[in-house]
Amino acid sequence: MKFVVLGLVLFSGGAFAQNAIPPGTVLPAQLNTSLNSKKSKPGQTITARIMQDVPLSRERKIRAGTRVVGHIVTVNPATNAGASQITLRFESLDFNHESVPITSSLRALASMTEVADAQIPPSGPDRGTPWAWTTRNLIGGEVAYGEGGPVARGTQIVGRALVEGVLVRLDANPASGCRGEFAGSTQPQALWVFSSDACGVYGLEDVQITHAGRSAPLGEITLTSKQGSLNISSGSGMLLRVNGSDQ
Repeated sequence: MKFVVLGLVLFSGGAFAQNAIPPGTVLPAQLNTSLNSKKSKPGQTITARIMQDVPLSRERKIRAGTRVVGHIVTVNPATNAGASQITLRFESLDFNHESVPITSSLRALASMTEVADAQIPPSGPDRGTPWAWTTRNLIGGEVAYGEGGPVARGTQIVGRALVEGVLVRLDANPASGCRGEFAGSTQPQALWVFSSDACGVYGLEDVQITHAGRSAPLGEITLTSKQGSLNISSGSGMLLRVNGSDQ
């Protein structure tokens, strides 16, 4: 397998070391910065945070809480209730004053409301049933069954549920334009509140990912509102994916 050398990567003990993040690694992140085509400015710094430990190998992981840092490239406000756009890119993972450069594309985007709903069990546990046994409906339609239980699409088991998220093999979603795992990849992916085939935009009416960053300009993500101002609140969720040479 080819690797994208990115410099410093978190080990499970919390220290940084020189190494590589495999291309195709998913970074489940929550926006700290709101995006608004009326207020956002080119050059403005934007940040998000990793919401679940991201396994890279048996010994290495990117820890939850790591900051993802980027900036806004361009802003095109709506005119006469027409379309509006924001182009952005994420450039580094920051932790303890260290910075790991990244180039990533956007696989999925979900509103703050969708994220919140995916973290709340559809019904509370019965008397005597531990909270950790309750189910969660993931963004994209799969179900996570408690802590350590399965993640399922109907009767098909696609991964394992954790308190802080899920570990699954990434599935392709040809209808929405998303690929599955890169060839040779065997490491389960941390998808937080998203299903294995989550792809595109959830809960944000009229918003589209018109350039995901997989092709030139590599790493530049363009979000478009088909009508009126583009407004994506902090707290919205994303699945970023580390780009590789085979896009």
